[in-house]
Amino acid sequence: MQKHTLKIILAPRITEKGCYVFNVAQGANKNQIAQAIKTIFKVTPRKIAVVTIPRKTVITRGTNRTGIAGGGKKAYVYLKKGETIELV
Repeated sequence: MQKHTLKIILAPRITEKGCYVFNVAQGANKNQIAQAIKTIFKVTPRKIAVVTIPRKTVITRGTNRTGIAGGGKKAYVYLKKGETIELV
């Protein structure tokens, strides 16, 4: 199953030093994420770690109703020294 490159990387997150974090599509794997990073930002990732964010049960403040929040997937992208990604 080939996904379109622009639909794999959903949004950037606040980054750490030397590491960039992105929200990615649920069905994306490391190879697809690496290819998307190469295509969009023109840099080669050194390492990619993928983490699944679990869905959580939450209670609303006003009505005390329960619901389910979020979930998703995020990718930690490590680059070679000297390479950077400009997030505007």
